[in-house]
Amino acid sequence: MAASLILTIVGPDRPGLVNLVSDQVTAFGGNWLESRMANLAGQFAGIVHVHVPESNVEPLVAAFRDLEGQGLRIVVMRGADRADAPAGRRMQLELVGQDRPGIVREISHALASRGVSIDELVTDCVSGSMSGENLVRATARLRVPAQVGTAQLRQALEALANDLMVDLTLDDRDRA
Repeated sequence: MAASLILTIVGPDRPGLVNLVSDQVTAFGGNWLESRMANLAGQFAGIVHVHVPESNVEPLVAAFRDLEGQGLRIVVMRGADRADAPAGRRMQLELVGQDRPGIVREISHALASRGVSIDELVTDCVSGSMSGENLVRATARLRVPAQVGTAQLRQALEALANDLMVDLTLDDRDRA
Protein backbone atom coordinates (compact mmCIF):
# COMPACT_ATOMS: atom_id res chain seq x y z
CA MET A 1 0.00 0.00 0.00
CA ALA A 2 1.23 3.50 -0.84
CA ALA A 3 1.42 6.29 1.69
CA SER A 4 0.35 9.77 0.64
CA LEU A 5 2.94 12.31 1.85
CA ILE A 6 2.98 16.09 1.69
CA LEU A 7 6.47 17.62 1.69
CA THR A 8 7.12 21.23 2.60
CA ILE A 9 10.56 22.31 1.41
CA VAL A 10 12.42 25.53 2.19
CA GLY A 11 16.04 26.53 1.63
CA PRO A 12 18.35 29.02 -0.06
CA ASP A 13 17.60 28.89 -3.78
CA ARG A 14 20.16 27.36 -6.11
CA PRO A 15 20.12 25.10 -9.17
CA GLY A 16 19.44 21.42 -8.51
CA LEU A 17 17.17 21.57 -5.46
CA VAL A 18 14.21 19.92 -7.17
CA ASN A 19 16.59 17.27 -8.49
CA LEU A 20 17.89 16.54 -4.96
CA VAL A 21 14.37 15.95 -3.67
CA SER A 22 13.11 14.04 -6.72
CA ASP A 23 16.18 11.75 -6.62
CA GLN A 24 15.24 10.72 -3.07
CA VAL A 25 11.57 10.20 -3.91
CA THR A 26 12.51 7.98 -6.86
CA ALA A 27 15.20 6.10 -4.91
CA PHE A 28 12.57 5.01 -2.39
CA GLY A 29 10.04 3.93 -5.02
CA GLY A 30 7.94 7.06 -4.80
CA ASN A 31 5.77 8.78 -7.36
CA TRP A 32 5.76 12.60 -7.60
CA LEU A 33 2.08 13.52 -8.05
CA GLU A 34 1.78 17.31 -7.82
CA SER A 35 3.75 20.30 -6.61
CA ARG A 36 3.86 24.07 -6.25
CA MET A 37 7.28 25.71 -6.10
CA ALA A 38 8.65 29.22 -6.21
CA ASN A 39 11.60 31.45 -5.43
CA LEU A 40 10.37 33.80 -2.70
CA ALA A 41 12.80 36.49 -1.55
CA GLY A 42 15.82 34.36 -2.51
CA GLN A 43 14.50 31.24 -0.79
CA PHE A 44 13.27 28.15 -2.58
CA ALA A 45 9.84 27.19 -1.24
CA GLY A 46 7.87 24.18 -2.36
CA ILE A 47 5.02 21.89 -1.51
CA VAL A 48 5.01 18.41 -3.03
CA HIS A 49 2.52 15.55 -2.91
CA VAL A 50 4.07 12.10 -3.36
CA HIS A 51 3.00 8.48 -2.99
CA VAL A 52 5.61 6.17 -1.48
CA PRO A 53 5.37 2.49 -0.52
CA GLU A 54 4.45 2.35 3.18
CA SER A 55 7.59 0.35 3.96
CA ASN A 56 9.77 3.17 2.53
CA VAL A 57 8.25 6.12 4.42
CA GLU A 58 10.68 6.11 7.35
CA PRO A 59 13.80 5.56 5.21
CA LEU A 60 12.69 8.40 2.90
CA VAL A 61 12.13 10.74 5.85
CA ALA A 62 15.64 9.86 7.12
CA ALA A 63 17.08 10.62 3.66
CA PHE A 64 15.33 14.00 3.69
CA ARG A 65 16.88 14.74 7.11
CA ASP A 66 20.30 14.14 5.51
CA LEU A 67 19.52 16.91 3.00
CA GLU A 68 19.38 19.42 5.87
CA GLY A 69 23.18 19.43 5.72
CA GLN A 70 22.79 20.95 2.24
CA GLY A 71 20.59 23.77 3.54
CA LEU A 72 17.17 22.25 2.86
CA ARG A 73 14.49 21.98 5.52
CA ILE A 74 11.91 19.34 4.58
CA VAL A 75 8.83 18.72 6.70
CA VAL A 76 6.87 15.55 5.92
CA MET A 77 3.18 15.15 6.77
CA ARG A 78 0.79 12.33 5.96
CA GLY A 79 -1.82 13.26 3.36
CA ALA A 80 -5.51 12.45 3.59
CA ASP A 81 -7.36 10.18 1.21
CA ARG A 82 -9.32 11.91 -1.56
CA ALA A 83 -12.50 10.64 0.14
CA ASP A 84 -11.68 13.00 3.02
CA ALA A 85 -11.78 16.06 0.70
CA PRO A 86 -14.18 18.75 1.91
CA ALA A 87 -17.59 18.93 0.30
CA GLY A 88 -18.83 21.96 -1.60
CA ARG A 89 -18.86 23.49 -5.03
CA ARG A 90 -15.75 25.02 -6.55
CA MET A 91 -15.46 28.66 -7.49
CA GLN A 92 -12.65 30.89 -8.73
CA LEU A 93 -11.85 34.30 -7.23
CA GLU A 94 -9.62 36.84 -8.96
CA LEU A 95 -8.53 40.14 -7.48
CA VAL A 96 -6.43 43.07 -8.73
CA GLY A 97 -5.80 46.36 -6.99
CA GLN A 98 -3.32 48.75 -5.49
CA ASP A 99 -1.20 46.92 -2.96
CA ARG A 100 -1.57 47.73 0.71
CA PRO A 101 -1.28 45.71 3.92
CA GLY A 102 -4.33 43.69 4.92
CA ILE A 103 -5.94 42.78 1.59
CA VAL A 104 -5.34 39.03 1.91
CA ARG A 105 -6.43 39.14 5.56
CA GLU A 106 -9.71 40.92 4.76
CA ILE A 107 -10.61 38.61 1.88
CA SER A 108 -9.62 35.44 3.75
CA HIS A 109 -11.60 36.57 6.80
CA ALA A 110 -14.71 37.18 4.69
CA LEU A 111 -14.37 33.70 3.17
CA ALA A 112 -13.63 31.90 6.45
CA SER A 113 -16.53 33.57 8.25
CA ARG A 114 -18.83 32.00 5.64
CA GLY A 115 -17.22 28.55 5.86
CA VAL A 116 -15.53 28.88 2.46
CA SER A 117 -12.30 26.91 2.15
CA ILE A 118 -9.39 28.12 0.02
CA ASP A 119 -8.08 25.14 -1.96
CA GLU A 120 -5.35 27.17 -3.65
CA LEU A 121 -4.19 30.77 -3.38
CA VAL A 122 -1.64 32.47 -5.62
CA THR A 123 -0.69 36.10 -4.98
CA ASP A 124 1.95 38.43 -6.30
CA CYS A 125 2.83 42.10 -6.48
CA VAL A 126 3.62 43.67 -9.81
CA SER A 127 4.37 47.17 -11.00
CA GLY A 128 1.35 48.88 -12.51
CA SER A 129 1.86 49.51 -16.23
CA MET A 130 0.52 53.08 -16.15
CA SER A 131 1.16 54.30 -12.62
CA GLY A 132 4.24 52.29 -11.73
CA GLU A 133 2.71 51.69 -8.29
CA ASN A 134 2.60 48.18 -6.88
CA LEU A 135 -0.49 46.16 -7.72
CA VAL A 136 -1.56 43.04 -5.89
CA ARG A 137 -2.95 40.17 -7.94
CA ALA A 138 -4.60 37.15 -6.36
CA THR A 139 -6.24 34.06 -7.75
CA ALA A 140 -7.95 31.58 -5.47
CA ARG A 141 -9.73 28.30 -6.01
CA LEU A 142 -12.48 28.09 -3.44
CA ARG A 143 -14.67 25.33 -2.05
CA VAL A 144 -18.02 26.86 -1.09
CA PRO A 145 -20.44 25.00 1.21
CA ALA A 146 -23.88 24.21 -0.21
CA GLN A 147 -25.61 26.46 2.34
CA VAL A 148 -23.73 29.55 1.08
CA GLY A 149 -25.52 31.00 -1.92
CA THR A 150 -23.46 32.24 -4.85
CA ALA A 151 -25.35 35.55 -4.97
CA GLN A 152 -24.86 36.27 -1.26
CA LEU A 153 -21.15 35.38 -1.41
CA ARG A 154 -20.67 37.54 -4.52
CA GLN A 155 -22.50 40.46 -2.86
CA ALA A 156 -20.39 40.25 0.32
CA LEU A 157 -17.12 40.04 -1.62
CA GLU A 158 -18.05 42.87 -3.99
CA ALA A 159 -18.90 45.11 -1.02
CA LEU A 160 -15.53 44.28 0.52
CA ALA A 161 -13.79 44.91 -2.82
CA ASN A 162 -15.33 48.40 -2.90
CA ASP A 163 -14.01 49.08 0.63
CA LEU A 164 -10.55 47.79 -0.34
CA MET A 165 -10.64 49.60 -3.70
CA VAL A 166 -9.79 46.46 -5.68
CA ASP A 167 -11.39 44.75 -8.66
CA LEU A 168 -12.73 41.34 -7.73
CA THR A 169 -14.31 38.64 -9.87
CA LEU A 170 -16.06 35.56 -8.52
CA ASP A 171 -16.61 32.87 -11.15
CA ASP A 172 -18.81 29.87 -10.46
CA ARG A 173 -17.36 27.83 -13.35
CA ASP A 174 -14.99 25.11 -12.16
CA ARG A 175 -11.58 25.73 -13.75
CA ALA A 176 -9.71 23.00 -11.89
